[in-house]
Amino acid sequence: MIFLTAATFFILSVTLQHFWIKYQRKIHLTQIQKWYGVNIDNEIKAATPSMGGVIFLVLGLLALALEFSADVVIFWSLPIFSGLIGFVDDWMKFRSHSSEGFSSLAKLRLQLLLCALWVMAVFMRGKLGLWPGIWDGGGWFSIPLAFLMTAGTINAVNITDGLDGLAGGCFMISLAVMMLVLPVAGLNARAMTELFAMTAGFMFFNTRPAKTFMGDTGSHFLGGALAALCVMNGRTLAIIPAGFMFIIEMLSSAVQIFTIRKLNRKIFLMAPLHHHYQKKGLDETAVTVRFWLVHSVGGVMLSLLLLSL
Repeated sequence: MIFLTAATFFILSVTLQHFWIKYQRKIHLTQIQKWYGVNIDNEIKAATPSMGGVIFLVLGLLALALEFSADVVIFWSLPIFSGLIGFVDDWMKFRSHSSEGFSSLAKLRLQLLLCALWVMAVFMRGKLGLWPGIWDGGGWFSIPLAFLMTAGTINAVNITDGLDGLAGGCFMISLAVMMLVLPVAGLNARAMTELFAMTAGFMFFNTRPAKTFMGDTGSHFLGGALAALCVMNGRTLAIIPAGFMFIIEMLSSAVQIFTIRKLNRKIFLMAPLHHHYQKKGLDETAVTVRFWLVHSVGGVMLSLLLLSL
């Protein structure tokens, strides 16, 4: 059954993405590059379809429809509604022919509202906890931490999505890491299989040189899925090993902003961290593959540490 699910979602992902790319090219659905960006391959990237994440939404809705239950609805509601926030942001950029959609504050407010409602829904189902043996009874203390880590994960994946194949590849590695720290049965097994297959289908077109980007639609969807898998299993702390590289990328941006505003100096040539290495002259593919490797090693090591608690 798992094999059939994986094959079905992979074939659907590749097929739908193929036709969606053709349609995006037809209507010139691309994204203006940020003027303050890394400014490498701008013409190529500006001509690349930028809303591949729409297929994640379609397949997420399909997964929801195939097995409809309270837990399934709660699980898929986070990536789907997160993806919809990203979709509106992407669409605003396209319609305004700008690199900016929502204001940062407006997007953050929507994310926080969604995460607050979702975490409370998980809490009401009695599934909220940090880790077995560590506030695993769904106590009130676990609510604010789950809320912050859920919102943080969505933004961390979004920040990481800056190189061909980087965020998608890291997410697939995250799914493998989660097999070490989460129960692999029932809803978890189905969701992991579906997510792995749909992401693999996207990666078929996203490895360098990318034929499509996931956009905020895709990065928000994947961030929501990663958080949902960990939080709904009463293992919110599993986000740390599963999201190892995403967290590093987010921290690099936070450190850069802090040092610029408070110390009037930069720590990195450019944040997030993957752009720092681009600025140093490292090839984009080399940066991506090395980040995958660091994510793999860091994720496994932190998983083993967490399992030893």
